[in-house]
Amino acid sequence: MTREARAFWLRTPGVGEIRPAPLPEPGPGEVLVRSRCSGVSRGTETLVFAGRVPADQYAAMRAPFQEGDFPAPVKYGYLSVGVVERGPAHLCGRTVFCLHPHQTAYVVPAEAVVPVPEAVPPARAVLAGTVETAVNALWDAAPLVGDRVSVVGGGMVGCCVAALLARFPGVRVELVDTDPARAAVAAALGVGFAAPRDAAGGRDLVVHASATSAGLRRSLELLRAEGTVVELSWYGDRVVDLALGGAFHSGRLTIRSSQVGAVAPARRGSRGFADRLALALDLLADPVFDALVTGESPFAELPDVLARLAAGSLPALCHLITYDGE
Repeated sequence: MTREARAFWLRTPGVGEIRPAPLPEPGPGEVLVRSRCSGVSRGTETLVFAGRVPADQYAAMRAPFQEGDFPAPVKYGYLSVGVVERGPAHLCGRTVFCLHPHQTAYVVPAEAVVPVPEAVPPARAVLAGTVETAVNALWDAAPLVGDRVSVVGGGMVGCCVAALLARFPGVRVELVDTDPARAAVAAALGVGFAAPRDAAGGRDLVVHASATSAGLRRSLELLRAEGTVVELSWYGDRVVDLALGGAFHSGRLTIRSSQVGAVAPARRGSRGFADRLALALDLLADPVFDALVTGESPFAELPDVLARLAAGSLPALCHLITYDGE
């Protein structure tokens, strides 16, 4: 018997819609998950919504349970929390996280879901995919005790990185953003804040997550000699304008990319994707992450929500989508 759920699709760039989605009976080793909430990953999902995934990145940017192809029509998303209604006994009734697009219910292999710890509320658990990105970035960056670190770009990823860095002994963290409203978020996370022009220099490490040329240029300016910028931004089809004729060479500076699609080399021999995601969920027991969930809308309004997020008329870090009554 095939039942029906509802899913969000990007019909054409800039236009989303809710479509019916077949919901098959779960087979052996599969689970039926009823969604409780999902999160909109603002940076990536608004680029997808605008049709700005470069053609040479179509394969790399596929989400685990994506349907359709870029630029559209495509079913995309990867921050879903729900309850297992059917499946193996050890999972039935459990709240789980899954890298699944926005959909009211879905059937996936049991190994695709990770139980959410009891100490983590479902609304906070939608951040698991973003915290996982931050974990991977810090495995790449390898900050040391007492380091002076700046995080340039106070979006979801940058704020998650800053929140984790605040736990490192002796590390002094400054969140740098053009939006003065991010100062309150930085305070909630327990880190300093500065506008780009006022940011502290002489940094051992800068994590860049603003997805702007200006942000990357400022990140390099903030480094001490032989310091490193870990580049977490995804620019889509935008070209980065960067002057490398000054202190970049004389200061022996480093720009290193970090991307969540592969486990960081420093841990690749001992950790897998499931380990990394489980760690992210454990870290979300800290209520400080609640500061990153900044809005809420019902699933039926998601087409309008994404349009407003992409246009900049709806300010948000992580916008929560709820499925009550769906």
